[in-house]
Amino acid sequence: MKARALWIAFSVGLGLQLAMVITGHFVPVVKNGGFAVGGMAISLFAGFLYAKLTQAGWSDSLAGGALSGGACALLGIAVSVILRDVPTAVLGFGTAASAVTGIAGSALGRLFR
Repeated sequence: MKARALWIAFSVGLGLQLAMVITGHFVPVVKNGGFAVGGMAISLFAGFLYAKLTQAGWSDSLAGGALSGGACALLGIAVSVILRDVPTAVLGFGTAASAVTGIAGSALGRLFR
């Protein structure tokens, strides 16, 4: 994996995740209708960004997409759990779902070079 590309994709994804979580803490419509879809869309974008930043092969792109999408979601969900906006169980399945969407994003990034 390309460390610089991974760090950039993760950082952008984390920033967007935290912005969504903090907004959702104060704006109920974001929390009630947007956490799941918004969080996975952000992870999709993080995976896409990783693939676009690197010229690596498929396996590297997919692994980087999973890691960047899953890691930024894990930390975003952890903040949401701390704020008591979502149950602790979301930490596991939300991170897994976001890792899968990160893979999908990196696949799209590879296809649309």
